[in-house]
Amino acid sequence: MDLRPIIDGYSVTPQIEPSDVKALAEMGVKTLICNRPDIENPPAFQAAQIQAEAEALGIAFVFNPFQGHTMTQDHVDEQADAIAASDGPVVAYCASGNRSTVVWAFGAAGQVPIDEIIATANSYGYQFDALRPALEAAAARATG
Repeated sequence: MDLRPIIDGYSVTPQIEPSDVKALAEMGVKTLICNRPDIENPPAFQAAQIQAEAEALGIAFVFNPFQGHTMTQDHVDEQADAIAASDGPVVAYCASGNRSTVVWAFGAAGQVPIDEIIATANSYGYQFDALRPALEAAAARATG
């Protein structure tokens, strides 16, 4: 597991295994968000397997799957709502962590400076420079 802190209380990681959930619980994670559709994973790594482990350890589980080209405002809202509702640290995962960063970024636009969003994403190898116009538009809608 490769946790990448995006902001205080929200980290992303590439795909986790059911056995990783215990370590997350020991770290105090309260909410786990899956942004990876089951079609991308073998049965052992599908959401139901991770969810069972999470719930057994008292971690809330949110299944908010999408592929890059299918992300909608509903995904952004669901991610933001799950983060806001959590009573502690949140970890989101997908194939590489990029998707979980993108969906957070669109929800944070207007609250977190765009330069900070892009710099944080870029620091983990997620190339967000091309997203600047879309993030600026999202920020304008959020503060408009």
